[in-house]
Parts: sequence; C-alpha cells; structure tokens
Amino acid sequence: MQAICGIPGLVATVVTFDPHPYTFFTGRQRPLLTPRTEKAQQLAWLGIEQLLLLPFDQALAQLSAEQFVQEIVIDALQASQIAVGADFRFGQQRRGDAQVLKTLATAAGAAVTIAPLEVVGNERISSSAIRQALDAGAMAQVTQLLGRPYCLMGEVIQGQQLGRTLGFPTANLQVPPEKYLPRSGVYQVRVESQQPGPLPPLGQLGVMNLGCRPSVTATGQTTIEVHLLNWSGDLYGQQLTVKLERFLRPEQKFASLAELQAQIRRDCAIAQTLTPV
Repeated sequence: MQAICGIPGLVATVVTFDPHPYTFFTGRQRPLLTPRTEKAQQLAWLGIEQLLLLPFDQALAQLSAEQFVQEIVIDALQASQIAVGADFRFGQQRRGDAQVLKTLATAAGAAVTIAPLEVVGNERISSSAIRQALDAGAMAQVTQLLGRPYCLMGEVIQGQQLGRTLGFPTANLQVPPEKYLPRSGVYQVRVESQQPGPLPPLGQLGVMNLGCRPSVTATGQTTIEVHLLNWSGDLYGQQLTVKLERFLRPEQKFASLAELQAQIRRDCAIAQTLTPV
C-alpha cells in the first residue's frame, strides 16, 4: 500500500458521487466545471493517489446519516482520516452535515478535519460564482476563484480546415459533452499536450474561438478552434489542455471572409502583446 503524509498504509483518496446528485434527482445533466477525466487529471497533479466514484442511486440516497457514515465511510471505505468542506451535506434528505460527520466518524475511530469555506474579498468561492464569471468572460476573476486558469481538455479532431485556407490553421478540440463552456468569443490561451509531443512543456501561446462561427456556417453548432501562434505541426489525435487566459472579444459575424481574416490577424497581434492574467 502507498502512504499519505508519510503514514504507511494510507492512500490519499478523493471520494465523489457519480452521477451528480442533481442529475439523479432531476434527470437532467448539469454541465460540469470538471468532468470525470479532467477531475482525475487535476487531482493527480495535486498528488492524490486515487479517485473513487461512489455510485449515487436510490439505495444510497435513502441511507440515513448514521448509515452512510458506518456502512460507506467506515465499513466500505475504511477511512481513518477524513477531510470535508464546512458546507458538506449527506444522508437522506441532506440531514447530515460536517459536524454530524465529525461526531459519528470520531466515535468510530476516524479523525475528521473540517475545512473552512474559502473567500476572495467578501465573496465565497463556489461553483455558482465561477459559472457566473465564465458567462461574463471575466477570466481574471475565474483564475482567482479557481486558483488556476480554466481549462478545456480534449482531443484534436478533423474540422472543415477553413482556417488553413485563411492562413490561420486551427486545432479543433472535442471536449466531453458535459463540460461547462464559457462565454462564446475569442480568447488568448496557452496550449499544452497531455502526452510527450510537439508542444513546449510550459505551453504554446494561441488564440481560441469558441462559438458557432456565424461568418462561415449556419448550423449553430458550437466549435472550439485554436490557432497556435508562431507554431506549425500536426496535432490530430493529440490530447490537449487549453488554458484560458484572457477574453479578447465576443463572437461576431463578418460580411466577408476577408473581413474575418483581417480580424483574426488583429486578434493574434493583440494576444502576443498581452501577458497572462
């Protein structure tokens, strides 16, 4: 067994519900800030050794707070050190809270740490606040709330290759369908490959267009296209991480491809003069 904090036999583990309780109770998929694959990657970067997905079903939803702690946390997970946020709720009808967990788990021999809620200024850091900032294109605020740039992670797929004909070849990124997308528009980004490959280890500066491309298509389908500045190469099939640094402008429709080409040139010039947030 691996160790956590230097204690042999303990494994640093994050436990999360899958599907999200919101999806289970409403039947609707809620766009996620960190889909499963991205969550696992982010946690690995933080030194977490395993991510455990706890199936959220009717049986789990009906467990009382006492049953959840004993049957899931103590018996099934064999947890001996537990950390939760101060707003953690669990058990049937969310009757258990962090203090209840601490009382029950401590009685069973497990140590519990309750992490205080984090704030920036007077604002509590929450997924709702992050979504609102993403909707506004306020990337500096998003980075401050997350403690890192917001990322889009996915595979480069075949596109229409229109950017190539305009002189600005793009990598078309396919992200998980449940990924929460920010405001449509043009962004300054930093692009990294998830495998050893052609991109610099610290990322390549680029310009990303997120939207339905009204100047060239009428399908209304959202696409993610990234043009890498001062770089050329084949990225098809590569798994990329695109870090959103700045929102440059909203998406707009141009009267001609020449006007679109001129605007892309201006976007690239602006991106090269700006520093990361």
